[in-house]
Amino acid sequence: MTRTSASQADADKELAIAAIKKKLVGKPLSYNEILAIMDQISRERLGPVLTTYFAAAGFKEGFSDEELFYLTKAMVATGPKLKFRGIIAGKHSMGGVAGTRTTMIVVPIVAAAGFKIPKNSTRAITSPAGTADTMEVLAPVVFTAREIERMVKKVGACIVWGGFLGLAPADDVIIQIEQPIAFESFDKIIVSVMAKQIASGVTHLVLDIPVGATMKIQHFQDAEMISRKFRYLARRFRINVIPDISEIRQNAGRGVGPLLEARDVMAVLEQLPERPLALEARALRLAGKLLSKCYADSKIHSRRLLDGEQVAREMLENGKALAKMRDIIKIQGGNPDISSGDLKPGKEKYLMRSARGGRVTAINNQQVSAICRVLGCPSDRKAGMYFNRKLEENVDKGDILCTLYSSDKWRLKEAVETLKNMPVYSVG
Repeated sequence: MTRTSASQADADKELAIAAIKKKLVGKPLSYNEILAIMDQISRERLGPVLTTYFAAAGFKEGFSDEELFYLTKAMVATGPKLKFRGIIAGKHSMGGVAGTRTTMIVVPIVAAAGFKIPKNSTRAITSPAGTADTMEVLAPVVFTAREIERMVKKVGACIVWGGFLGLAPADDVIIQIEQPIAFESFDKIIVSVMAKQIASGVTHLVLDIPVGATMKIQHFQDAEMISRKFRYLARRFRINVIPDISEIRQNAGRGVGPLLEARDVMAVLEQLPERPLALEARALRLAGKLLSKCYADSKIHSRRLLDGEQVAREMLENGKALAKMRDIIKIQGGNPDISSGDLKPGKEKYLMRSARGGRVTAINNQQVSAICRVLGCPSDRKAGMYFNRKLEENVDKGDILCTLYSSDKWRLKEAVETLKNMPVYSVG
């Protein structure tokens, strides 16, 4: 490095540090200040302490709409971009709902219907499994940008881990900072989602925004605020966004944890009689909304009149979504012949039985996530919890409420002990 370039690097770092100090005391930042921070974080020149200060400042103070725009623009500017043509579909969930893996159903449905959908997903930060963790049960998820472009060109879709791509490199560094303390601010999530959708070339995006007492988003006013900010950024970046706000009282699937959630996904795609119907219904609604918007903006006149949810259901029922998922698994290097029956959870298990008869009145999503992490999720793919009983179901004393799985008997033992102080079910 020359003396001139070294002095410029020092100046850039000083600007970033000054901007972080400014944000810590609640002052607004300019685009150049935010760009300096993102550039220094993406190059890992600030170090974990200063990066943590910036993450904490955003969590405490939040960002104005203009700052959100600057953050998103800067995150995209400091990384590579995927290049596709035409309508490019995208789907993202605000998350926080353990055991509701709709993305892996929506993606093959939309691709089977004829639209490209390059899905780069996250690993778990606060939940027992992220989409990338779950997809990794079925196929590798680490690819370069050029490999993704090739895969999407060939089969129309992919489900990969976005952290390896470096599409928004500063965001990936911040995520590493957030993981140990398991927190994310709403503003940070909004920026992270939009930056990666823009970098992926997405033109039409459906956003799953779940709300519930034990979910990440607990109040409808927060959901409406998040939806408004997404719509604002979508307008600035010319993306068609479809927010879907819904109340959630329990996980839509039966399983929580990478393998158990992958098993639920495959059961829906295989249209098995025992598939989780609530998960299927939620995925169909999201895929339907996305397809309807894509069809409405399609240049092909006959497509513009199609009903998205009806098409989505047809893709499931006629087996085209399953065939497309097998194409995705194969091109990503997995076994395309894998089925839900091949997915076996951890050998260590515990049957949690009801201490009384009655009706299931509540399931605590936050405590489900905590217990599953004790079991080893997400690093232990076979760990997790299977729900034998769901809300409003009647149970007798001694009935199995849920089954805990782990590959480690000591983790299982610890989880069973933790359950005594962190009950998952309420039966009344």
